[in-house]
Amino acid sequence: MKRRTFIKKSGLATVYISTGAFKFSDIPLHKLTKLTILHTNDVHSRIDPFPMDGGKYQGLGGAAARAAVIDKIRQNESAVILLDAGDIFQGTPYFNEFKGEIEFKLMSKMNYDAATIGNHDFDLGIKGLHKQLPHANFDFINCNYNLKDTILHDKVSLYKIYKKGDVKIGVLGVGIELQGLVPKNLYGDTQYLDPIVSANKIAELLRKEKNCNYVICLSHLGYSYRGNKISDKDLAAQTSNIDLIIGGHTHTFLKNAETKLNAEGKEVLISQVGWGGINLGHIEVVFEKNFKSKCTLCKNTLIKN
Repeated sequence: MKRRTFIKKSGLATVYISTGAFKFSDIPLHKLTKLTILHTNDVHSRIDPFPMDGGKYQGLGGAAARAAVIDKIRQNESAVILLDAGDIFQGTPYFNEFKGEIEFKLMSKMNYDAATIGNHDFDLGIKGLHKQLPHANFDFINCNYNLKDTILHDKVSLYKIYKKGDVKIGVLGVGIELQGLVPKNLYGDTQYLDPIVSANKIAELLRKEKNCNYVICLSHLGYSYRGNKISDKDLAAQTSNIDLIIGGHTHTFLKNAETKLNAEGKEVLISQVGWGGINLGHIEVVFEKNFKSKCTLCKNTLIKN
């Protein structure tokens, strides 16, 4: 495909590099590499589409339709990572009946790479979550829940590194404080750690020691609050070395990923796609081959049946 055609089809003709004042259309195609990031959050056991009952979301969502969209994207893109920002459980009779088994099996069929833990993923307790983990053929990642005194201690990673095409991606996860939100008997001896301190530590490790080209934080903190509660906006502003925060918890429908400045004055993206599997987050990152410059395009997909 000719370079001009590629740029036009990928929607990048009007997108500028975040670290410079020139266009990717000025760069030969063979010097570019592309990463496609797909993501969900707060699906809440929504296996079927919303019912056709005249409601706001009627006919939207559903695991089958989402899987079809994901498959189509994978057919056209060579480097794709699929992530979830928590609250996989709770919200429909499927969860009441199957206790999370069907959710994990379907995500495994869709070849999710990783997820973080949301507060509702503790709704059947640590034992309930642990029981369903054999059905999950993807990683669970969190760095601010100390799980050493629980049965999840060797089931949840501080971070994971994925290689998609030529891109080395570091993924970390952070979760909301459980005290006062989840009954103590459900989360047990899970210890909550400061998410900003924890994320900074792991992001620096991924960037500087593990030499990741791109660092993603899966966050179940929530997009924004009026009070002092830590949000994704706070996380973005007070950390370094994170390129993208994929958020959850507040069910915020962001039409496009938002750009914020981090603690070093560098750009970090925040994205969240509502709830119920209504949207599939879709972010494309195009790098120069030396990974010194990049641009992004967000084109979230509405899941229709």
